[in-house]
Amino acid sequence: MHIAARAAILTVVIAAAIFLLRFTEQPDPWKSPGGPKVVAVYELPETKEYCEPSYVPVAEDTNLFSALGADSAHAGLQETSKTVVLDRDPIRQIRDLEPIYGSLGINNMTNEVFLGDANFWSIRVFNRTDNTPPGVPFTPPKRVIRGVNAQIQFINGIYIDPKNGDIYAVETDTGDKIIVFNYDDQGNVKPKREIAVPHRGFSLAVDEEKQEIFVGVHYPPEIAVFPKEASGKDKSIRRLRGESTRLSYVHGMVIDPKQKLMFVANWGRVSDYTTPGTGRFEDPSISVYPLDANGDTAPVKIIRGDKTQLDWPSQMAFDAETGEIFVANDMGHSILVFKSSDSGNVAPTRVIKGDRTGLVNPLGIAVDKKNNELWVVDMANSSASVFALKADGNVPPIRKIRSAPEGKKSLKFGKVEAMAYDPRRDVVWVPN
Repeated sequence: MHIAARAAILTVVIAAAIFLLRFTEQPDPWKSPGGPKVVAVYELPETKEYCEPSYVPVAEDTNLFSALGADSAHAGLQETSKTVVLDRDPIRQIRDLEPIYGSLGINNMTNEVFLGDANFWSIRVFNRTDNTPPGVPFTPPKRVIRGVNAQIQFINGIYIDPKNGDIYAVETDTGDKIIVFNYDDQGNVKPKREIAVPHRGFSLAVDEEKQEIFVGVHYPPEIAVFPKEASGKDKSIRRLRGESTRLSYVHGMVIDPKQKLMFVANWGRVSDYTTPGTGRFEDPSISVYPLDANGDTAPVKIIRGDKTQLDWPSQMAFDAETGEIFVANDMGHSILVFKSSDSGNVAPTRVIKGDRTGLVNPLGIAVDKKNNELWVVDMANSSASVFALKADGNVPPIRKIRSAPEGKKSLKFGKVEAMAYDPRRDVVWVPN
């Protein structure tokens, strides 16, 4: 198209846009029920000093502007302004007041269960046989590991050492490490050991025979393998990653030491920011690799397709005796059971799903072979449910540990990074 013609068209488009903006009636957020909920707008002060809003009477010691005082920072004075640290309560908060569980581990020696809480950054310990009866608000933990010294952040994977009970927890997004505690630690205690891992570690598995610890990394997707007794910045032994692996948003992983295989749960969104043009969408899957796979290795087989019912598959558990793989199927609100021999578009052998199960966004899962039980933690209801290991269909749990009242619906905040106010609907949008 000729340049002059393009310019004419652009002029018409701009003129039309200005007309619509100036003469089309827009919704008035100030007239929404209850007034504005998130953003308040003020005229800029004529001086460089702060201006205190006059429409809300507040005490001087709780006023943000007064708290800043003479050291207040202004956008126009970034070079000379001082950094101010405020220690004060907000006017109001939108937050979850109960734990959000995303992982768990079982210690059969002490008969305890360890629940990873991503909301309060803690590990909460309960007796394995605890059961919250109807009408009781919650079951208190027998002890909690939490605090600045503990360095717990967004825990999404827990492994309990079967010999000494050590607690291994991998931290997603901000921690970039595995932290290791003694089985009886509690309170604001320092980890006995730390292992630096790739950014966004999400799941753990351990080969006790070879003394190797596997870390499933969310994005860019990979499986990093370390010596189990690694510490600090010790380097990985090997790393499975690359385009040929078909890994995508890794959220779960189990290993089969007998068959020398590794099973990885993938969400299906594929991309690697280090390699342009790798972004694409695939079906959720379970990809299978040799246990010693390294580098850009292709899977030996893939479980994938509409029959699988996989929908944001999260953590997995493995029954070495039967060869069954248990998948916490997040958006399917279900537990899917596959055989380790399965391949392709195959249906699960069993599915635990339905209103009687109480499953809502299950994330963490563990097999307790000693007691023939299957443990599941839900992100959406602050609870851990126990099913018979052979459970199938719409069945209620054998027992349940609740850390919130019955009917609890979690806000499901994962890692809030942005927010927006919708004046037309008078709601707050929180992507996380």
